[in-house]
Amino acid sequence: MDKLITVSPSPHVYGDDNVKKLMYGVIYALIPAFLVSVYFFGIGALIVTSISVVSCVMFEYLIQKYMMKTEPTVSDGSAAVTGVLLAMNLPTNMPWWIIVIGALVAIGVGKMSFGGLGNNPFNPALVGRVFLFISFPVQMTSWPEPIVSRLQYADAATGATPLAVIKEGLAAGVPMSRLAEQIPGYLDLFIGHLHGSMGEISALALLAGGIFMLTRKIITWHIPVSIFLTVFLFTGILWLINPYDNADPLFHLITGGLVLGAVYMATDYATSPMTPKGMWIFGIGIGVITVAIRVYGAYPEGISFAILIMNSFVPLINKYVKPNRFGEEVKNG
Repeated sequence: MDKLITVSPSPHVYGDDNVKKLMYGVIYALIPAFLVSVYFFGIGALIVTSISVVSCVMFEYLIQKYMMKTEPTVSDGSAAVTGVLLAMNLPTNMPWWIIVIGALVAIGVGKMSFGGLGNNPFNPALVGRVFLFISFPVQMTSWPEPIVSRLQYADAATGATPLAVIKEGLAAGVPMSRLAEQIPGYLDLFIGHLHGSMGEISALALLAGGIFMLTRKIITWHIPVSIFLTVFLFTGILWLINPYDNADPLFHLITGGLVLGAVYMATDYATSPMTPKGMWIFGIGIGVITVAIRVYGAYPEGISFAILIMNSFVPLINKYVKPNRFGEEVKNG
């Protein structure tokens, strides 16, 4: 009888997933977007990514070992993920010392000041990205020319992103029909032949990595789909009301950092809700704020600010949107 009954503390169900496996799964998913960036921007993409990853790993190691007096956990891959995501949010001609500052803010302020992995309320890479965007606006909006700048790192030829072209053009009173002639075609936008941050240019490569993460169950579909649907419906309504002063929904979906943010940054475990219903609320909020900033705000892009704002609501969402406790009475149960 003793051999038939085993009493042990919870959890009683085990899986083979762990932090290290999940983190490196995210890095593998970002390889297509990284390769596309290398194709279009060349040596700059390699330099920016290397500096960002090495800096994030180094700062996390030093903070844990000499300030927190704990055993460094950089081998779990989370610092490397922050480094890759930070690099994906930067132009490929960014000066090296600005990247190091961004890595210090991302790891030191965004992650370790709250206690490290799993305790941070805000996405660390976005904390670093927004800090650099506010502190170094000129360097953060100098987008290198794709293909022709492959062998250049600093002082490469630059241009405006499609979102910036539309934003500035509409503010100057130029109609959408004329602005559309100044931006690449939709196929080029989808593949990644445009100005922008190194990791945001190719919706195709980012979606391929997203499908990989879905099949590996690294993320669920709720947050990305809720963001995409919200942006599509919101911008679609604006476009139907006034197509002369608003871009169509497809343009908003495949430009800027929407896919990068929705698939890779809004889905961060520590900074997103725990339940599917909470994820929908979280994703809808991100979509609404993103469009509001793009259309009515001062900046052409808004996904970074939208995710950080909704990160602050996650504790509230988790408090009021949570599954029924085991044994709790439910309607029609």
